[in-house]
Amino acid sequence: MLTLLVFRGGALAKAGHNHVIASHALMGTVYIPADLSRSTFEVHLPVAELTVDEAVLRAKEDRADFPPDIPDSAKDGTRRNMLGGALLDAEHYPEIVLRSERLEPVAGKSEVEWVAHVEVTVRDRVHSVAVPVRYERRADRLVVSGEFPLKQSDLGLTPFSALLGALQVLDEMKVRFRMVALASPPTR
Repeated sequence: MLTLLVFRGGALAKAGHNHVIASHALMGTVYIPADLSRSTFEVHLPVAELTVDEAVLRAKEDRADFPPDIPDSAKDGTRRNMLGGALLDAEHYPEIVLRSERLEPVAGKSEVEWVAHVEVTVRDRVHSVAVPVRYERRADRLVVSGEFPLKQSDLGLTPFSALLGALQVLDEMKVRFRMVALASPPTR
């Protein structure tokens, strides 16, 4: 699952809401050779399946920043703006693609902490992002997780703004992810 915490801003910020955007539909492949630094991955995120302010996800956040009672009209408006032509343009660009460029261990940290240099394709434009990751490797699965700040503008996006900027979405959001990759059955 991938979660984005998106924050309100501007002089009329109190009229808006912070939002929890989530994807439960990540799909892709991971290749893990003996030398972990040579691992590669490609993950596809269907844009139209992004959710806005699921009650269970909001409940996991700080109540002061993410109160539980968000009107359905606010959720619907946020989703419409997010998927519309001014931001993600889901009609013309149905997915976001994440591809590994390279992996490197974090110096002085445990062997399960890495930086993944990721090529992010949004609206057919490619951007590079450094992502701190932790992993847990088991016999049949790999669990990768992390949390980091990311600016929408780093992905070539312009955050939503209304009323000449008096009500806006801040550029910086918080990205949180936990992905589980299951081993493929051996081929015969």
